[in-house]
Amino acid sequence: MYDYKMENAEIRRRLLELAEERGASLSSLSRMIGKNTTYLQQFIRKGSPKKLEEGDRGMLARFFGVDESEFGKVAEFRASKEKSYDLGLNSYAGDWVDVPRLAVGASAGPGALPDGEEVFGTIRFSPRWLRSMGLRPEMLSAIVVSGDSMEPVLRDGDEILVDRDWRPLRDGIHVVRLDDTVLVKRLESGRAGCIALLSDNPAYRPIECALEEIEVIGRVVWKGGRI
Repeated sequence: MYDYKMENAEIRRRLLELAEERGASLSSLSRMIGKNTTYLQQFIRKGSPKKLEEGDRGMLARFFGVDESEFGKVAEFRASKEKSYDLGLNSYAGDWVDVPRLAVGASAGPGALPDGEEVFGTIRFSPRWLRSMGLRPEMLSAIVVSGDSMEPVLRDGDEILVDRDWRPLRDGIHVVRLDDTVLVKRLESGRAGCIALLSDNPAYRPIECALEEIEVIGRVVWKGGRI
């Protein structure tokens, strides 16, 4: 078993090192994780807060493409939990896990404003299949794709399964929030402090934006739709 313990001084040193390598300011990183602009500066210089919150660690890990353990100890997903998930919004019914369908569309076109995040139904998945994919049910939700910019991989009306759990940012399709608009795109690191949002449909040009302008909601791990 890996030892994820790390002294706070080492965590701060590593965060500062990664930020400098990417040319990302601590203030922009603080805004990305939804905190005030001095949050990470105070964490590194003054040791306040004493440790980063789990959600903050996950977002930073995805951005830098590193393991979340670089920013603190990660609770292990033990085998015993395979029989007793903490499902949160999800419910367990016999041999199935109900993943909530959210009333928000992920635009694969010019952009669409979210209607909200109310649950309007569920999609059932096998818990064994979810485990085989390394997915935790409580971190999953399903939303509908709107538009054609991700064709042929994703089509208008397809339903996608979004994993909100922390993951090192890597190749793949992600759901992001940009200026209150929810988009489904491929992500690519651009020049220092910038991210490119890429479409699979060549008719759409890449969108380049500053790091602090986007929030990575999760990675698309499954799709379903009509043939």
